[in-house]
Amino acid sequence: MARLRDCLPRLMVTIRSLLFWSLVYCYCGLCASIHLLKLLWSIGKGPAQTFRRVTREHPPACMNDPSLGTHCYVRIKDSGLRFHYVAAGERGKPLMLLLHGFPEFWYSWRYQLREFKSEYRVVALDLRGYGETDAPSHRDNYKLDCLITDIKDILDSLGYSKCVLIGHDWGGMIAWLIAICYPEMVMKLVVINFPHPNVFTEYILQHPAQLFKSSYYYFFQIPWFPEFMFSINDFKALKHLFTSQSTGIGRKGCRLTTEDLEAYIYVFSQPGALSGPINHYRNIFSCLPLKHHMVTTPTLLLWGEKDAFMEVEMAEVTKIYVKNYFKLTILSEASHWLQQDQPDIVNKLIWTFLKEETRKKD
Repeated sequence: MARLRDCLPRLMVTIRSLLFWSLVYCYCGLCASIHLLKLLWSIGKGPAQTFRRVTREHPPACMNDPSLGTHCYVRIKDSGLRFHYVAAGERGKPLMLLLHGFPEFWYSWRYQLREFKSEYRVVALDLRGYGETDAPSHRDNYKLDCLITDIKDILDSLGYSKCVLIGHDWGGMIAWLIAICYPEMVMKLVVINFPHPNVFTEYILQHPAQLFKSSYYYFFQIPWFPEFMFSINDFKALKHLFTSQSTGIGRKGCRLTTEDLEAYIYVFSQPGALSGPINHYRNIFSCLPLKHHMVTTPTLLLWGEKDAFMEVEMAEVTKIYVKNYFKLTILSEASHWLQQDQPDIVNKLIWTFLKEETRKKD
């Protein structure tokens, strides 16, 4: 009987693990089936249109707008990877590091590059596998540990020991992890539309609505098919994400110009450009939940209430993981793409947070 009691906790962990991975793989299969039906429907309606793809050889002019900053590159010694970033503001000023989400790249921070360069050295990074940054081919090169180390090494290479760290969506996930693992590197943390990673892990298993909204996490576990689905109909899925009534930018705020949208399509239409970004998601289920999870950095969480991918309730729960000053601001009528959708309001909120004194919670 005593041996049974000793084995019971381990047995429960094993059962929970089996249930978790059963859910993951079953939902992967379901998502793949749904997308396969969509593909067959598209082919039935017009095969020529389905497989049409415009060749884009030159970037749109907006990507080389000098008001956004200077295009720079840095090679990391340990990994050997070359990272691309756009920098604005004088060298020597405090560093503000911007981490984009999916499917985005440095350009998603164009409003913040212009806004904060007066007082900061603002660096908008292309994450590993995105844009002009090197993209290792193997999915194991995109584990969370690698992504965290990237940011630490980039700070070192830029000659900084700490920064104001701002992340959106997947970049928000990485920002949370940096603040947890290397709190001494983060003066202040700003996260846009992504909850604390443990909140996300727990909430998605308990709320079917969020499981449905995060279905792409499961779909992305499948090799090559997600990349193919993004590219059909000349990247119609990408255009839909940014412009549709349900998920897009600009229902109540700024809208993407035709040139802005073309910048996104140009970047992700390059050969192999989708595999790196999607590989970020292909290790997620083996890395969460976190063993160490408390954040001790002053934190601002900004949230678009009309986010089509993240339930707003997760934002409220996040505060229990921050053992320091924490402020949550929810913007009504704002979308998932908050820093592009409502840039003036977002910039003002960030300025206020940066300039105010923050006292650590007891």
